[in-house]
Amino acid sequence: MEYRSLGRTGWNISTIGFGAWAIGGDAWGSTDDQASLDALRRALDLGVNFIDTADVYGDGHSERLVSQVRKERSDRIYIATKAGRRLPKQTPEGYNRANLTAWVERSLRNLDTEAIDLLQLHCPPTQVYHMPEVFAILDDLVQAGKLRYYGVSVERVDEALAALAHPNVQSIQIIFNMFRLKPADELFAQAQAAGVGIIARVPLASGLLSGKLRADTTFAETDHRRYNRHGEAFDVGETFSGVDYETGLQAVEELRPLVPPGATLAQFALRWIAMFPAVTTAIPGAKTPAQAEENVRALDLPPLAPETMQRVQDVYDRYLRATIHPQW
Repeated sequence: MEYRSLGRTGWNISTIGFGAWAIGGDAWGSTDDQASLDALRRALDLGVNFIDTADVYGDGHSERLVSQVRKERSDRIYIATKAGRRLPKQTPEGYNRANLTAWVERSLRNLDTEAIDLLQLHCPPTQVYHMPEVFAILDDLVQAGKLRYYGVSVERVDEALAALAHPNVQSIQIIFNMFRLKPADELFAQAQAAGVGIIARVPLASGLLSGKLRADTTFAETDHRRYNRHGEAFDVGETFSGVDYETGLQAVEELRPLVPPGATLAQFALRWIAMFPAVTTAIPGAKTPAQAEENVRALDLPPLAPETMQRVQDVYDRYLRATIHPQW
């Protein structure tokens, strides 16, 4: 496992983390708690020490599973959670002291801890990034010992850039993968200059970059890849990274020849992300120990050649740039 510094926290976290959305059981089809717990344990056994969850993943179920596994370990594990999506309707005014405090207290109970390692605003309305009073509330929660640090989870690059104006933001979580290159073009250098870590979410484009999906693949009714393809439930960019499914499958076929012998497309996609020094960690999900191990073993691959990186860029430019780059 490789480790990188997260913002100005002094923490060295695993370059491959664990994204705990899927194990919440409410947006990725059926789950099995025992398999989820075993997936978490396998990831930790292989050196993962950073887990990303949220209070709305399974209405707190994901947080409670993560807490259960953390209690079993003696080694330091960093847990990031999120707050804000419990609002019945997203409004800037909802990010007030009473709500933020209540959300934090609830996550503290779910995680069974005295202080949250890293709290992230969970893709709030754009206006929130321009409201210093919201970040002042987070500062107060740090001073009160409820949070160790805080960051933001954003949908768009312009939101990430706005977040950099707040001096105590330690991390920015953003969708970054071979189908979403804009952060590398417009955000990473500024985040590095500010000493802010980057958490790359949706690193496999909701499974498109696993190479396992086909045109006739079906998804359960409870899987967002079925019910959110056009943004019916939340930002469409969270599902297949906003990529048209059929177009994504075509792009995947262009990427397959680049995969090193003995590796999977998912491992190649994760190794590609790790080639960017500004990225602190990528957080692929895993619902089984085998998936967790496949994710971590991506770092066994040698660094990718400049020619390979350019060919990935070419696929993006040819298939996706015109529709994806302007939106996020």
